[in-house]
Parts: sequence; C-alpha cells; structure tokens
Amino acid sequence: MNSDKIIADSLDIAAFDEQVEYIPSSDDDYDFARKNIRSILEKGSIALDKMLDVADLSQHPRSYEVVSTLIKSLSDSSKDLLELAEKKNRIEKGKDVDGNKTINNNLYISTSELLKLIKNK
Repeated sequence: MNSDKIIADSLDIAAFDEQVEYIPSSDDDYDFARKNIRSILEKGSIALDKMLDVADLSQHPRSYEVVSTLIKSLSDSSKDLLELAEKKNRIEKGKDVDGNKTINNNLYISTSELLKLIKNK
C-alpha cells in the first residue's frame, strides 16, 4: 500500500488515484444555467449594439434583419431566465406560484332541513 492510500484511508477520503464521481445538485444546475443565460444576454447586448452600428452604416435590409433576429433571441433568453427563476421558486415552495387551489365541498341538504337551520339563527 502506498502512502497516499494509507493517508486517504485514515482520513476517510478518496485517494488521488481513485475516481470520485461528482453528481451536481439541482442548485448547481440552476446556477450553471442562470450564469449561462446571463452571459448570453450580456454578450448579445454588446453584439446588438455593434450590429446596430453596422446596420446604420450599411443601410442594407439584411443587416436590419439580423438585428431583428438578435433582438428576438435576446428577448427569448430573457424570458428563459425569468422562467428558470419561476421554476426554482415553484420547486422550493412545493406548490404553484399562482396559488390556485381547487377545493370541492359538497353539501346535500333538503329544503326542510335548510328552513330549520335558517329559523334557528
């Protein structure tokens, strides 16, 4: 047994030569997705500014079409970011975000019983 293995066993940790599988949590996935979407939005905003300058200088219809497509993509990414946050909140709360609940309470009563109840009050 080598010294790394002896130390790892005594400290109850994995040795350098052992493969340790890292399984990301849902919070890790959320953070990763959020960072990616934010990065896309930041870079897209910079690209949009540059493309607007190109479109203004060239006055070419295709440049404006590209600008339009980029605006649509950035808008969709913004919606994705909001939906991601909404889904995380829904998971954390364990219920619907809008709080819609259906409660079915049925009461079967005859007319005579209803009249008795009304007279007693």
